[in-house]
Amino acid sequence: MGGASKAGGGAIAGLSLAVQVERWPIKGSFTISRGSKQEAVVVVAEIGDGRNRGRGECAPYLRYGESVDGVVAAIEGTREALTEGLDRAGLAKRLPPGAARNALDCALWDLEAKRTARNAAALAGLPPLHEVPTAFTISLAAPETMAKQAATARGFPLLKLKLGGEGDAERLLAVRAALPETRLIADANEAWQPHETESLLATASELGVELVEQPLPAGNDAMLAAIERPVPVCADESVHDRASLEALVGRYDAVNIKLDKTGGLTEALATVQEARALGLKVMIGSMVATSLSMAPALLLAQDADWVDLDGPLLLDRDREHGLAYEAGMVFPPSPALWG
Repeated sequence: MGGASKAGGGAIAGLSLAVQVERWPIKGSFTISRGSKQEAVVVVAEIGDGRNRGRGECAPYLRYGESVDGVVAAIEGTREALTEGLDRAGLAKRLPPGAARNALDCALWDLEAKRTARNAAALAGLPPLHEVPTAFTISLAAPETMAKQAATARGFPLLKLKLGGEGDAERLLAVRAALPETRLIADANEAWQPHETESLLATASELGVELVEQPLPAGNDAMLAAIERPVPVCADESVHDRASLEALVGRYDAVNIKLDKTGGLTEALATVQEARALGLKVMIGSMVATSLSMAPALLLAQDADWVDLDGPLLLDRDREHGLAYEAGMVFPPSPALWG
């Protein structure tokens, strides 16, 4: 993945900071095993040098102990350090992995791209970005409802099914019956019980599901090392940054790397490298958010095994200069958006 993970971006004194909380309505609602929501609440950090500005977006997540107010406070807490020349390397020492660091890290990448008139991929030592296929998510619902929703999304070559425990075998069967040829992955969001995990993985295998994300609660997943996994199992809630990877070897076959978990693009690039070195496959995912959240993740998605960057497609509307999506493909961002 190039040499970006070791780049600090260069310290620049006198940087300014602006922070904004934004609410973006979701089409209908978005439902997983932990509940439903009708809007995506994101925090945008904007860092300026007087002539250029860089932006980064994050989505605070209660599952990881985050709140909007807490993330805003953490970002605001870097204001003085930014005036003194805080760079990406210093940011990683100042804030833990998570949403607040992600917004700032991505804003610093964007600012550097604007200042140097080079795109973020070039700064990261990567070749020019190309379009990649992304999954489209089907929210958790009754089997027949999910089958109908999946049928309306048949233009997408890869669908991601949100599962919830009881009734999941019926959900998988219903969607597969509606779409015999479509590629499927599934995300249980920690909702399976230990006694049903093997049988549900067997059902998923029989139905041609390519991947199952986080079947068991994080921290309760040791049994995955002792059972047959006929479908690759992907860590999501169990993985955050590089430090969390080694413990997953033998339990998982893949990891879902998200900028909001790693704390930004800098650590995410390094996490992908380490995951590959450990023999783990890689999914690049995101929270439900606008194209500003997805754009930096496209640097990671170029050679990923699976990509799940459909957040803007789940919203009523996206922000200006949003990413282009066509026939299940997502295209690189314009500089007006990010990077």
